[in-house]
Amino acid sequence: MLSFDAETRKLLDVSYQGADITRRRMANMDALAPAPGDTLLDLGCGQGLMTVDLARAVGPSGQVIGIDPSADMLEGARQACAGQDNVRLVEGGAGALPVADGTLDGAVSLQVFEYVPDIPAALEDLRSKLKSGGRLVIGDMQWDTFSLASDDPARMARMCRAWEQHVAAPDVPAQLPALLDAAGFRLIEMRPLPYVSVTLRPDSLVFMLLHLMRGYARDNDLMPAAEADAWFAEQERRAAEGRFFFALTHVIAIALRR
Repeated sequence: MLSFDAETRKLLDVSYQGADITRRRMANMDALAPAPGDTLLDLGCGQGLMTVDLARAVGPSGQVIGIDPSADMLEGARQACAGQDNVRLVEGGAGALPVADGTLDGAVSLQVFEYVPDIPAALEDLRSKLKSGGRLVIGDMQWDTFSLASDDPARMARMCRAWEQHVAAPDVPAQLPALLDAAGFRLIEMRPLPYVSVTLRPDSLVFMLLHLMRGYARDNDLMPAAEADAWFAEQERRAAEGRFFFALTHVIAIALRR
């Protein structure tokens, strides 16, 4: 599993407030289409960056429930949502939501389902919590669209195979049409959000990914540390030489409870 030391947490804070990840967050929020008075769920709310945006959107007559399995993340969410009386933060996870049945107007789950071991059970649970016609938005990466230019394709392939092990399902968007239908949802749109970078900005999605991938491969003995470091150094060198290229597609599924 991924582990975060103090330095990595600092890097994540920069990236999550950077333009790339802000764009992803706002795209998922727009797909949810929050309205004043709505009761909404932010499943896997993390540090609460979208939770507080949703709380502002639904206003004092609405409510946002932020749920995350990490007590540390929820503490960050409490800080982000301080002063928002219409936010309730709860420790929990997909498949066993501490929410009453039929109470939600909408639910959003950003970069969560790829870590869920039983997606059908999680979808069934979400359906039970949503009102009839309630809106579900699930945003995840389609990891087989990941592309990072390299002078050593074999080493890049080894790193990508190692990184794929950090998720339970690397192809959530591809699975969702059939799974949503089976769980009692009507899929209305699959909305792609492509990322393409030819520079390596410190606030970018790819900058964060490079650090996470190297750390995951080293910490879990999936690559020798020297090889993981060489992989990372190559990307820094290519960026300095003007030869950097990265692409990845995030996909947002929008569905309604039947």
